[in-house]
Amino acid sequence: MEYISTRGEAPVLNFEEVMLAGLADDGGLYVPLEWPKFSTDEILSLRGLSYPEIAEYVISPFVDNAIDVSTQRKLIKLAYQNFGHSSVAPLRRLDKNVSILELFHGPTLAFKDFALQLLGCFFEEVLRKRGERVTIVGATSGDTGSAAIEACKNRDTIDIFILHPDQRTSEIQRRQMTTVTAKNVHNIAIQGTFDDCQDLVKGMFRDRKFRETMNLSAVNSINWARIMAQIVYYFSSAVALGAPETKVAYSVPTGNFGDVFAGYAAKKMGLPIYKLIVGTNSNDILERFFESGDMSYRAVVPTLSPAMDIQVSSNFERLLFDLAGNDADVVNTAMASFRDLGLMKYPPEILSLAQEIFYASSVDDEETLRVIKSIWEDFDILIDPHTATAISAGKKASLESEVEMVVLSTAHPAKFPDAVIRATAKKPELPQRLSHILDAPEFYTKLPNDLEAVMDHIRQPATSQG
Repeated sequence: MEYISTRGEAPVLNFEEVMLAGLADDGGLYVPLEWPKFSTDEILSLRGLSYPEIAEYVISPFVDNAIDVSTQRKLIKLAYQNFGHSSVAPLRRLDKNVSILELFHGPTLAFKDFALQLLGCFFEEVLRKRGERVTIVGATSGDTGSAAIEACKNRDTIDIFILHPDQRTSEIQRRQMTTVTAKNVHNIAIQGTFDDCQDLVKGMFRDRKFRETMNLSAVNSINWARIMAQIVYYFSSAVALGAPETKVAYSVPTGNFGDVFAGYAAKKMGLPIYKLIVGTNSNDILERFFESGDMSYRAVVPTLSPAMDIQVSSNFERLLFDLAGNDADVVNTAMASFRDLGLMKYPPEILSLAQEIFYASSVDDEETLRVIKSIWEDFDILIDPHTATAISAGKKASLESEVEMVVLSTAHPAKFPDAVIRATAKKPELPQRLSHILDAPEFYTKLPNDLEAVMDHIRQPATSQG
């Protein structure tokens, strides 16, 4: 399996190289040169398999022996052994033709665990084999940071620095990161937005000297391995509901476009996904694009669903590249106009192709609270604000009655207690294994939104947390 950059000027890499590189050195994102294809019979053969077994089947073409098959099997089993449900990613019937895919049974109670637990295992295997150590830098709007830290803490081959927007995550999200005492873990609170954090990470990767000196790598969804691992739960849930005979659609709460792009990848691989529904909040850049083609930057607005408080959806570049027939010139023109003008310019056929597959809807805080309340009153189920946006968007999509809609429930409600209490007057209980973080001391450094200041901090000897 070969991987190419969406910008067209970086070297072609294999899986091991792509995983360690994260961002391509031309500023683009790596994607497979060709998508592996699964036949109807191959998809049918997944029925009845465990989640790790399906993961092995789906992931193997992408890894392509960069990690041998027996080691892959061992690492996949290790990655998912500490999930709190025997099914790993269980489906829960909500209503006729509507199911919730619970993706919050991992160690940090968020869907990011699916990719990052596996990525942490893969990283250590490859780095030990190569005799190398990396510095991982990542930006988080809440969940990626804690999942990455959980996956990388105490690993001898990794130092990890996570940037989060100061005062713009929930307290639980912040504490899941900042109460970790491992010496290789470093938290940085940036005085700005998630988009600022993301720009700082990209700026570090663009600085070739810094990148090479620190041996940088990434765990954000700019890293192809993140997307790869998330493709699995689309296959596992679809076959559980009767695919490929049954029509299945997915409603996905997303800001950075990584989770829903994994669904698009599953469709490219042959999974018959009827529609991909994008649920987002008042930061509605994705809705504006899929509705009218307006991909223009606006200021980030804080909401009850902070993981989607994003106006620069990094993984959208991967979709643009694929819809353009792997034409890097289209991507370079579009990204340059977005960077310079705050408005993305692209060929008109891109929008029509996207609208065949995607539907998007934005949901404000009032509607989010109404959905949380109604799900509690009607089904006795507590959901988090991000799941609520996906439920609302799915209803607006007006799917045909025979289509099974799967709503991705991406975080445990206890990670957002204030919103849940506001909607239901009921406090969601934090699982016992995480209750200690409420009183534990926190360790993090506040820094301005300044690239040099952040790089200077990371250059300091990693002797203790800042």
